[in-house]
Amino acid sequence: MFVVLCGFSFYLGGIFCSEKNKISTEQVSKAVDSVEPTVSGPIQVKSVSFPECSADLQDYTPCTDPKRWMKYGRHRLTFMERHCPPVFDRKECLIPPPDGYKEPIRWPKSKDECWYRNVPYDWINKQKSNQHWLRKEGEKFYFPGGGTMFPNGVSAYVDLMENLIPGMKDGTVRTAIDTGCGVASWGGDLLDRGILTVSLAPRDNHEAQVQFALERGIPAILGIISTQRLPFPSNAFDMAHCSRCLIPWTEFGGIYLLEVHRILRPGGFWVLSGPPINYKRRWRGWNTTMEDQKSDYEKLEGLLTSMCFKLYDKKGDVAVWQKSSDNNCYKQLDAPDNYPTRCDDGTEPDSAWYTPLRPCVVVPNSKHKKLSLQSIPKWPERLQEALDRIGDVKGRSAGDFNRDDRKWKDRVTHYKTLLSVLGTDKTRNVMDMNTRYGGFAANLINDPLWVMNVVSSYAPNTLPVVYDRGLIGTYHDWCEAFSTYPRTYDLLHVDSLFAQESHRCEMKYVLLEMDRILRPNGYALIRESSYFADAVATIAKGLRWDCHVEDTEDGNSKEKILICLKKLWYSQQKS
Repeated sequence: MFVVLCGFSFYLGGIFCSEKNKISTEQVSKAVDSVEPTVSGPIQVKSVSFPECSADLQDYTPCTDPKRWMKYGRHRLTFMERHCPPVFDRKECLIPPPDGYKEPIRWPKSKDECWYRNVPYDWINKQKSNQHWLRKEGEKFYFPGGGTMFPNGVSAYVDLMENLIPGMKDGTVRTAIDTGCGVASWGGDLLDRGILTVSLAPRDNHEAQVQFALERGIPAILGIISTQRLPFPSNAFDMAHCSRCLIPWTEFGGIYLLEVHRILRPGGFWVLSGPPINYKRRWRGWNTTMEDQKSDYEKLEGLLTSMCFKLYDKKGDVAVWQKSSDNNCYKQLDAPDNYPTRCDDGTEPDSAWYTPLRPCVVVPNSKHKKLSLQSIPKWPERLQEALDRIGDVKGRSAGDFNRDDRKWKDRVTHYKTLLSVLGTDKTRNVMDMNTRYGGFAANLINDPLWVMNVVSSYAPNTLPVVYDRGLIGTYHDWCEAFSTYPRTYDLLHVDSLFAQESHRCEMKYVLLEMDRILRPNGYALIRESSYFADAVATIAKGLRWDCHVEDTEDGNSKEKILICLKKLWYSQQKS
């Protein structure tokens, strides 16, 4: 009986395994329908040609598309957050530039002017001309540096701020975020003072604030503080700023202030100008009463104190608070019935990709001795320092950091021999699409450009290290569209992105997204495994890119460098 039962079980097992293998084979066959792998060579893909998108998609932002806003809730402006289209609704076409599009004006001249046809928006000019945000003259927009809270110009406004925060002058303050940035005049002025700012604003129907910022050559990204965390690590920025940015800081239990607290480095500064600051003099122009503004100011002070902020200085319409560097302050959060409370360990402090905002305080990790603004080296010394947080990345160390930096020094030197525009005024807005420690950006630091360092939301969390170096960046998942307008980057740098992400993200859609955000006559510098290089080049041809292959600096046959030029073309369709 035992022998019979064993034989029967082997028989059934054989049938099951055969059927399982049959099903798996069919699934794989479908998955590689358009890919023809060879036993020893690189993958092959069929030639493809992408059609032009209609002219009304010239400013298409897939994950922040105003045409889809009605599908989402109005509470706390959640409809303005990222909502990417489903796979079946993705655009497989090439975004056209506006009629009359010209090659952008070069930096530093671009900080003060841009071509009207590149960002053809009249609404913002008519609505904000009295505040001197910008003015249209002939074929150009000019940016005089005005703003709601700096009628005397942004430089005078920042001069006042420097008097309140001496650390802005000596390299202590290096990274900043501007929430509700307008046309990014504040961030543009800080560039001249050695401070690198991420200008943040939501997609809107008329103002196109982020598009203006990037057209000017100033770092910016689409985003809004609503129901989800901003895509930045904790303790990242040295300074945060809001100039009448209309964010209701005291509403919803101060949850927006809690997010500013999370992303601000210990010892960092939060600067607020506009309501309710200076309410005793200004309340008549704010369509409110003095009593209401006084109540708002006292509520704001109470919330900030409960989060371990202290008023650092105040003058006129500008107030500066400083986040505590002393973790002992956070003991008050443990008192019974206290609000806000300390965040538990259920959510990582750096988890920031579609992570809901939480009504609690993210307390800095006390094991990090060089985390506060007063303890890290000043700029530019901090650029070459491997600080405490590299130890949080599994398997990484200061030695690994230093080896990576030496590697990128050699690579960037080689890149400049292959791409003559790199390091010149022809390349201003640059993105490193899958950085590690920001080594590519660090070795371009003396060139007239800035780099948005992107760390995959699925990769080891190295973005805190990037910020500790005094560089800027964001989390992102390249299976989705990036939070920017079309035609906003001069150079996209890719290092083994397809080798790392091809199991999740379809190569075609990643390259279409690269084409969307790359400026006409801009370049993609793609360093990729030889296994993927030919396939990338084939799809790139369908994007109307001109590509050629180069060897790596060490002649490694397992890697190739593709240098691709996106040609300027105009739509043949009517909107």
